[in-house]
Amino acid sequence: MQVSHSLQKIQTALSSSQYTLGSLVEYYLQNISEHASLNVFLEVFESEARQQAQTIDQKIKAGTAGRLAGLVVGIKDVISYQNHHLTAGSRILEGFEAQYNATVIERLVAEDAIIIGRQNCDEFAMGSSNENSAYGVTRNPFDPSRVPGGSSGASAVAIQKDMCLLSIGSDTGGSVRQPAAFCGVTGLKPTYGRISRHGLVAYASSFDCIGLIAKDTEDIAKVLEIIAGVDNFDSTASEKPSETYLNAFTSSAPQKIAYFSEILSPESALQPEIRESLENTIASLKQKGHTVEPINAPWLSYILPVYYILTTAEASTNLSRYDGVRYGFRSSVEKGKQTLEAMYKESRTIGFGKEVKKRIILGTFVLSADYFDAYYSKAQKVRRLIAEATQKIFQEYDFILSPTTPTTAFEIGVPRKNPVEMYLEDLFTVQANVVGIPAISFPVGFDQKQLPIGLQLMANHFEEAKLLSFSKELIGK
Repeated sequence: MQVSHSLQKIQTALSSSQYTLGSLVEYYLQNISEHASLNVFLEVFESEARQQAQTIDQKIKAGTAGRLAGLVVGIKDVISYQNHHLTAGSRILEGFEAQYNATVIERLVAEDAIIIGRQNCDEFAMGSSNENSAYGVTRNPFDPSRVPGGSSGASAVAIQKDMCLLSIGSDTGGSVRQPAAFCGVTGLKPTYGRISRHGLVAYASSFDCIGLIAKDTEDIAKVLEIIAGVDNFDSTASEKPSETYLNAFTSSAPQKIAYFSEILSPESALQPEIRESLENTIASLKQKGHTVEPINAPWLSYILPVYYILTTAEASTNLSRYDGVRYGFRSSVEKGKQTLEAMYKESRTIGFGKEVKKRIILGTFVLSADYFDAYYSKAQKVRRLIAEATQKIFQEYDFILSPTTPTTAFEIGVPRKNPVEMYLEDLFTVQANVVGIPAISFPVGFDQKQLPIGLQLMANHFEEAKLLSFSKELIGK
């Protein structure tokens, strides 16, 4: 069965009876089964997806189907889908079923999208490799001995291996874009507040964004039109109306693009093939009539410390609700030690993984009375300075171009001498979350080991239309 990677072409095929939505769902289910060793889906909603396909097939024949009929979606295991399991990749939520639909789910289903399953992720979306899940590591589709990126690694693998047409993930510091780069697909993190976070399991509330991963940029645009916009359940959701993003897909006039000179300096630890891809893209843009200029960003080295101080502080607060009392995992405390405090300690010690506990401890430390001003308050001030510096860039430039990651996908389980090395994988992606701007990662080729390389574009607040259109122009799809 020949299936397009474009929703528009799929909808044309469905309306002309080239195949049915039922057979399309079977195609995706077969791919999920064939690639089970990659550990992408924690749960597949087989019977439910088949039943929904039958219903929507009838709607298509009657001409009453929604705008997303034909779209088969996978959702990261941090998004609430009513009466389905939700674990955030953690044992602490073992057996928990979502009590309501996330706003993004409501809007997808209302337009006849089909949710095919729940995708693996780093525990509570904390990680850059998808090795931190309580349910096992997800493997890279190009080399199963390597990571797919994190924390939405499984969501990116699902797209690369045609297990669904589009994945809904979350991005707190690059968790949609970094896996998209490692897996050779496109990943969008929208402006903070562009998509409601209602029903998204919180990691760091002032950074978290719901993001989209697909092969076709126009699919991302079409779905964004539908899921974006105001939401009474989320006070941080913007009241700015959702745009018709597809209308922006026209050849752009010459653009002005900045890149940080520090990235291409001899001292930067950029993988040679990624450096070459960036340099080739810059040369190609100039040849097409765009202006591409280096700029200095002396504050670049402060972005990661600011990000990790503030996100761990917010995580420490958000994860305090998982106490083993109201829902999820509860430890059986030894007889003679059956106190409430002992039950809290045991449940959280066993229920949380190593990386999550590390971040909770660090967040609690920076929020403590003795260190609050020295770390948390100072980080908030620096965050503001970085936001102001970024705005100054966009007063003169349309986009900021950078690599998505400093390296291609690294090997699973390779011990690192310094745990900070793993955090450096987020070096180029965290700026968009720190200041709340949209960013997209798109594939540009492969390294010598045939591992995908991704580049990133950032734009000013609520300029997703311009970002999507220009990135499509760069990759040609």
